[in-house]
Amino acid sequence: MNSAHDQNLKASLNERSGFQVWWRLLRPHTITAAFVPVFVGTMVAALDGSINFWLFSAMLAASILIQVGTNMFNEYYDYIRGLDNETSVGIGGAIVRDGVRPRTVLVLALTFFVIAILLGIYICASSSWWIALIGTVSMLCGYLYTGGPYPLAYTPFGEFAAGLFMGTIIIAISYYIQTLEITTDIILISLPVALFVGAILLANNIRDREGDKTNGRKTLAILFGHKGAVTFLKSMFSVAYVATVIFIFVGMLPLWSFITLISGFKAREAVQGFKHKSSPLEMMPAMKATAQTNTFYGLLLGLSLLLELNFPIS
Repeated sequence: MNSAHDQNLKASLNERSGFQVWWRLLRPHTITAAFVPVFVGTMVAALDGSINFWLFSAMLAASILIQVGTNMFNEYYDYIRGLDNETSVGIGGAIVRDGVRPRTVLVLALTFFVIAILLGIYICASSSWWIALIGTVSMLCGYLYTGGPYPLAYTPFGEFAAGLFMGTIIIAISYYIQTLEITTDIILISLPVALFVGAILLANNIRDREGDKTNGRKTLAILFGHKGAVTFLKSMFSVAYVATVIFIFVGMLPLWSFITLISGFKAREAVQGFKHKSSPLEMMPAMKATAQTNTFYGLLLGLSLLLELNFPIS
């Protein structure tokens, strides 16, 4: 790609050099997908009368490290397989646009996973060593999303895996390490968050549908087509909000949790942002709105639990 075109793309994506290269490599817009489940699981535990700040901090750090490590594996293996190039939108671009060595990205990803393992040892020693097995499976899933001979990113199961591991499992672990038990309620409460996390990946795949199809992927966005995928995204949002309202009415969530519905304006913005769009650059705002929906919902849900803890109304 010529230099002028390169500079125009960087300007369109608002990409800067220096520290910003490494910040983009982390894909910061995805970090909230790691923060929200830990926050929600811990706040439910606090409502049930148990919270250890150090365990919360260790779990939060490990979750974020696994998320950014997974992002880096994604960047590395997509480059190795020829999926990413200097025109690709929605990637960190450290390798294809900023000249960072692929091996450097791989080493960073492995380093983050090793630090997460060390934090996991502390978490297990303070709760249960069963967490080690679950954590290992979660990290393996993060690696196999784009690594290994049969990457999940090439299949229709990516959204399910992301929602399960980055939603339900992290919420359940965050709750368990505080209370040393797993309840039906915590699993059910995790489902809306799992849907929002899965929606982030679906939005990413809607944006990249044409390029992914060319490279042999078979994601849900490819199977459904653009219009069908946007409709499915809308249904995921709808199910998450309906489930939240049901959980409030049956007493699983406090009345304060009605504030989570405020995040619905971002969900609507995301759906509308994908309609009648064709280029990846045009769909970037919708992708961002999808991630923000998860962020706002998760923060508001955690806040509602905190409010119930201090100002109970139900």
